[in-house]
Amino acid sequence: MIHIVLHQPEIPQNTGNIGRTCAAVGASLHLIEPLGFSLSEKQLKRAGMDYWDKLNVSRYVNFAEFCEKNPGAKIWMATTKARRIYSEVCFGPDDYLMFGKESAGIPEEILVAHEENCIRIPMLDQIRSLNLSNSVAVILYEALRQNGFAGLQEHGKLHRLQWRS
Repeated sequence: MIHIVLHQPEIPQNTGNIGRTCAAVGASLHLIEPLGFSLSEKQLKRAGMDYWDKLNVSRYVNFAEFCEKNPGAKIWMATTKARRIYSEVCFGPDDYLMFGKESAGIPEEILVAHEENCIRIPMLDQIRSLNLSNSVAVILYEALRQNGFAGLQEHGKLHRLQWRS
C-alpha cells in the first residue's frame, strides 16, 4: 500500500481532497502536526465527502515521531527545489510520498537530510507551485501506474447501460 504523508498541512479542503483520493486507491494518509485546522472541520469533511471513514489516517506530533513509528520507510519528498523529476524514479508498492505545507513546503533541513529522495513536478519558472492536492494526485498516480495499479478495478461500470464489448 502506498502511503501519503502531509507535513503540517494548512488548508482543510486540500487535506479532505487528498483523503478522498487516498480512499479511492487504498493509500493510507499520515498527518504530521501541527495541522492548520481541526480534523472535525466542515471543509475537511465536505472535501473528503463521505469517504473519510474508509480512510486509514495516522497522526504524528512531529517528523521525528513519524520516522520513529515508520522505521525503514522509503520516503520520497516532493519539493519544487529537487533536481530529479518524479517520473525518473522507481516507486515501490509500499513507498511513502511526502508533501509539505501549502505556504512553505517541506522544511529544508529535512530535504537536505534526504536529498537523494527529493523529487519534483516540472513546471514553468514563473509558477511557485501547484495546488497540494493536485501535486499528490500527480505523483500518487505515477507510483500506482509503475506498480500496475495493483488492487484497483480493471474498468468502470456504467450506471444504466452496459459497454458493448
